[in-house]
Amino acid sequence: MANLFRKKNVADLLAESAESEHSLKRSLGSMALIALGIGAIIGAGLFVRTAAAAGMHAGPGVIYSFIIAGIGCAFAGLCYAEFASMIPIAGSAYTYSYATMGELVAWIIGWDLVLEYALGAATVAIAWSEYLNKLLQNLFGFEIPYALCHSPFQTAVDGSHGIMNLPALFILLLISLVLMRGTKESAVVNNIIVAVKLAIVLIFIAIGWNYINPVNHAVMVPENTGGFGDFGWSGVLSGAGIVFFAFIGFDAVSTAAQEAKDPQKGMPIGILVSLAVCTILYIVFAYVLTGVANYKDFGKGGAGHEASVAYAITTYMKGYSWLSTAITIAILAGFSSVILVLLMGQSRVFYSMSKDGLLPPVFSQLHPRYKTPAKSNFLLFLFVGVFATFLPGDVVGDMTSIGTLFAFVLVCIGVIVMRKTSPEIPRPFKTPLVPLVPILGIVVCLAMIAGLGWENWTRLFVWLAIGFAIYFGYSVKKSKLNK
Repeated sequence: MANLFRKKNVADLLAESAESEHSLKRSLGSMALIALGIGAIIGAGLFVRTAAAAGMHAGPGVIYSFIIAGIGCAFAGLCYAEFASMIPIAGSAYTYSYATMGELVAWIIGWDLVLEYALGAATVAIAWSEYLNKLLQNLFGFEIPYALCHSPFQTAVDGSHGIMNLPALFILLLISLVLMRGTKESAVVNNIIVAVKLAIVLIFIAIGWNYINPVNHAVMVPENTGGFGDFGWSGVLSGAGIVFFAFIGFDAVSTAAQEAKDPQKGMPIGILVSLAVCTILYIVFAYVLTGVANYKDFGKGGAGHEASVAYAITTYMKGYSWLSTAITIAILAGFSSVILVLLMGQSRVFYSMSKDGLLPPVFSQLHPRYKTPAKSNFLLFLFVGVFATFLPGDVVGDMTSIGTLFAFVLVCIGVIVMRKTSPEIPRPFKTPLVPLVPILGIVVCLAMIAGLGWENWTRLFVWLAIGFAIYFGYSVKKSKLNK
């Protein structure tokens, strides 16, 4: 039984990253890593979850929800930064767990990360499909038939049934082809997208600031209407759980450690700077959005419940209809960059697991010219495509949060374990106030997990059961440490 908890030696991990012939290409500097983080974080969270949290739970107090969620992610981010500088290897929390808590725990977290990256990409692809439809309606008065842009489990108000989500499949194929071509090229595309959506966000803040109605901010935290999470401070806490999704992605920077030019310096900078920039942007954006439009507009049945940002501009910012269209285009670009980073992160986790023998060799085979795991990217496209094409967005979206929070908890635990078991390993970046910071990270993440409900826990247990079947049927025998 002890064999299941065999650990990878940190010295061996570092030696692996030094291999030149079979190593991933080191092409990403600090600015590229920061852009990678911002590209992953700013997306569905900013443009969709902000209004949802305000309209249903927190009101204008959603800015406090962002602060709470940002603090929780900052604790986990500090732990990620220590590991990423100490063990600059592709694989993120999977690799860190292998070095600290052993193979079985590493397998659990590696399998769990599929929920964050692969299913996260599927969720965003589904949202991309919805916004593409809105853009086509706005510009050309054309609408994709309901059957071809919705899951078979979805039915329209008029009784139309979905068959498959073709736009979601299309964007996944496009992004997968970009990733197969090369990391550096992917980073260039991402940098362009990040610049575009940052510009749009800043333009909305700058113009929208002049349209803030002080009446909408007269009561920042609306009175609780009876139940837990129905406004009041409990609503602010519920809002934090919702807007937490807006922060998913900063840890994807750590999956690119093996492709960073100077990982010891670049990893902490990439993780913490991208997290700080996005937190500030989120708070200001939420303040402007809830000031321009009343939070009640964003509630269920409210006129601004869907496409909330475009609604606020069209309704309250007269003369800026062009900005509404530009925002929709920026949302599509933003979603595209999030899909890119999530798919890249997933392929790098599978790359590491395959190198360790826990997954078949196909996942670590590199393209002879591009030095990317091209076959893995293609297989991931097929896997993620099934979820995006045939399942509703809320189902895969809920599963994403469980996987992410679980990963955060294990990384925080790992920092404490490594400080005790391997204090001699050089740490170019040290998490401050250990064990206080990791413990606070664990507490905040577990609190958010507790609020996700039994339905999501059931899905997690089923997912883990499938993972254990694969581990004990294949991985435990093929593990390189076992040999």
